[in-house]
Amino acid sequence: MSATTTESRGGLRSRLRSRGDYDFIGRSRTWLLVSLALVAVSLLGLAVRGLNFGLDFTGGTAIVVTGATSDFDSAEVREALAAEGVQESVVQVSEGAEGRGALIRTSSLEEIGGGQQDAVLQTVASITGAPREAIDIDAVGPQWGVQITRQALEGLGAFLLLVVAYIALRFEWRMAVAALVTLVHDVVVTIGIYALIGFEVTPASVIALLTILGYSLYDTVVVFDRVKENASRLTSVSTQSYAGMANSALNQVLLRSLSTSLTSLLPVGSLLFIGANLLGADTLQDLALALFVGMGVGTYSSIFVATPILVWLKEKEPRYAKLKERAASRR
Repeated sequence: MSATTTESRGGLRSRLRSRGDYDFIGRSRTWLLVSLALVAVSLLGLAVRGLNFGLDFTGGTAIVVTGATSDFDSAEVREALAAEGVQESVVQVSEGAEGRGALIRTSSLEEIGGGQQDAVLQTVASITGAPREAIDIDAVGPQWGVQITRQALEGLGAFLLLVVAYIALRFEWRMAVAALVTLVHDVVVTIGIYALIGFEVTPASVIALLTILGYSLYDTVVVFDRVKENASRLTSVSTQSYAGMANSALNQVLLRSLSTSLTSLLPVGSLLFIGANLLGADTLQDLALALFVGMGVGTYSSIFVATPILVWLKEKEPRYAKLKERAASRR
């Protein structure tokens, strides 16, 4: 093994053992530009493409099947409906006391009671083996989705207020501001990714979005707790600046943050790629997708957004501004 390879592995091992010295804070301008670019692209995607709301938000047609006799799955039903011109549909297969059944939600049929509806019902009956009289069809509006959206926005507002209050009391107001900016960054970027890629927004997506805010906050609080602990050792005669101390704190908790993120992303990724895509558990897809995207964004922001903002705010204090000047003069 060459000396270069040994040295490289030694540096990696040192960093993973919390003794690394990567200059996160010194490159904060780079992270700032990256984050601003992500936010700008996300907002542009929202403005140009908008969100792809699911049927729960837009309304449509609900078809309830009972007494099915055929062995079918959701993919077969969707393919059959697509052949009839119904490109957007959500199919849930169920097993109950009355036998096998299904709940099918589609975009609003153009001819309620007309030829398109008759063709769709005939296709559903043929695929499921259910008699025509065992298939109910009804038009549904978007009220449920609108209600969920309103409640989610109210919950988000209450969550952000509680976060600011807790961190301000537990730590200080500057950390609360940094955490709030980080959470807003996570929400905007996650929603922007949904808009740019065209992922469908469902109630499960909204629930997952609120969930990942708690995850992102946890990672941020872990970093801030170490920063607060290290800051207590800074005095007026210290040779290290607040930025240098915060950078050391980030390196110390880097392994914990990455380990937490990895152990969270692996099961969520299994739900998304194995459970939803390979095994056909479609009901898991929306929840797992939002969690996977949001956790990735939250991991990035807790390291590259939250602490640099905190350092920028703290070094405006006279005490830490002097330490910064002293450290700069020594360099």
